[in-house]
Amino acid sequence: MFDRISSQTKFVTALSLLFVVQPALAQTANQVRQTPPVQLGTSGGNVHDASKAFCCSGTLGSLVTKGGVQYILSNNHVLADADTATVGDAISQPGLVDVGCNASAAQTVANFSQAIPLHTGNVDAAIAQVVLGEVDASGAILEIGNPASTTALDDSTAVGRRVAKSGRTTGLTCAAIASVSTNVKVQYQRGCGKGKKFTVLYLNQVLVNSSSFSAGGDSGSLIVTADTVQPIALLFAGSSTATIGNRISDVTSALGVSFVGPASTTATFTCPAAAATAAAPAGRRAAMSPSGFARAMAAKERHAERLMLEDAVLGVGVGVSSEDPSESVVLIYLEEGRSHSPLPADLDGVRTEVIRTDAFRAFGWNEPQQQGCSIR
Repeated sequence: MFDRISSQTKFVTALSLLFVVQPALAQTANQVRQTPPVQLGTSGGNVHDASKAFCCSGTLGSLVTKGGVQYILSNNHVLADADTATVGDAISQPGLVDVGCNASAAQTVANFSQAIPLHTGNVDAAIAQVVLGEVDASGAILEIGNPASTTALDDSTAVGRRVAKSGRTTGLTCAAIASVSTNVKVQYQRGCGKGKKFTVLYLNQVLVNSSSFSAGGDSGSLIVTADTVQPIALLFAGSSTATIGNRISDVTSALGVSFVGPASTTATFTCPAAAATAAAPAGRRAAMSPSGFARAMAAKERHAERLMLEDAVLGVGVGVSSEDPSESVVLIYLEEGRSHSPLPADLDGVRTEVIRTDAFRAFGWNEPQQQGCSIR
């Protein structure tokens, strides 16, 4: 989801969805107020996403078009306050968390237009119509440049592929796709720092296994292929070790939008050096057997629903064996510390591998508590 911070604290920062209030730090290019027209991959959100004690924000991810009109693409829980916004609500840059919860210190760059309601459409997505002259009409994203207008294919070639994103909290990061066709349980909270938590089940999501690829506040970022800069997923949730994205084909279909950008392109950015260890070797993806991948997909489809009846099972998807890059396996994401029934070593002859992590959340994931911080 987005960042949460107390408006009563002397600390002004980015707490991104987990409600962590951090001591004031120097702001990055993704967090400061820009001179219009602004580039995306920047801090932003609905100006009404606040309570008496907290304000919340996420990332204004990318530029799309629909009916000849340009819109900012992000998440429902960023632009529409998790199904509670009103059409026409102002969308600010930067988000409230980066201006001390003072909306007058930010600028309106768009107005909320449409969201796919949570629990429907299998996506967490929304758009806001751009205010004329306030957003770079080329669709440029901070640190990345212009993404391609063509989207990446959703198939076995995505597993192991290097991807990148630019978001409000962690900026430009790169890693590799770990699993596709992944069913996941994601936790939300209706209000900004308040309200009952609830869980949404998503099917066929894209997962990146990396502790540094994202954190709360990056929700809404566009995930692109690192080599061709093609949109491949819309980031909306994560844990301390994983990032979850809606398949971009599902997002564009649900909203009826297309991307603004050149028809094709090559990478216009360089991944941070630290990302080299987070991305799988290029050969890993090419070594996968198409027939083995098909068997793993079939096994996952037959057994995922049953496996996810177990409370401790957070997700089930298809990826590559950690021991053999030519072998496709069914990955089972298991919540650390939770008791569970014995898990199968294989499904219809396809091996399983267990990945332990904390709960998948659309708010405040991957944010360690620091001295002097408060968590809500």
